[in-house]
Amino acid sequence: MSGSADVWGPDGVPSSPRAAVTHLFHHHYRRLVGLAGLMVDDRETAEEVVQDAFEALYRHWDRLRDPYAAVAYLNRSVVNGSRSTVRRRMTERAYELPDAGVEPSAESAGLDGSRRAELISAVRELPRRQREVMVLRYFLDLSEAEIAQWLGVSRGSVKRHAFRAVDTLQKRMEAWT
Repeated sequence: MSGSADVWGPDGVPSSPRAAVTHLFHHHYRRLVGLAGLMVDDRETAEEVVQDAFEALYRHWDRLRDPYAAVAYLNRSVVNGSRSTVRRRMTERAYELPDAGVEPSAESAGLDGSRRAELISAVRELPRRQREVMVLRYFLDLSEAEIAQWLGVSRGSVKRHAFRAVDTLQKRMEAWT
């Protein structure tokens, strides 16, 4: 595929579901993995969530009323898939005994040296709802109303979670200096 001319036909409709999804994959995969990575705690899981979203889009392409809404569908699918993954992990961890004496990997120890890694770590340590609000607000650039709709909560709840998250992150960053 050389460009978008191969994807969209003269009538503005995708030439085929495969071409359209392939085009979307090439243009949005990396961003969506970053989004999922902020919500789950490892890249491999983030990639799986994104792959599942693209697979679902391809399987259900014929049900998509507006092909131009596919990016919004992918965004929402990745957020929902990430939330489900985190919930599943929380349930699994509730029934596991913690491992004693587990050492962090050399890779994670190396990443902890940079400010960016510390900030990502701080975001991941936020309570689930605060983390979701921060990711949706600052990564997807959604408004408070859109976040409230996505999460099924009030705008006041979104404001409260955002305020608490920013306050926690500011205190954490002050400790770095």
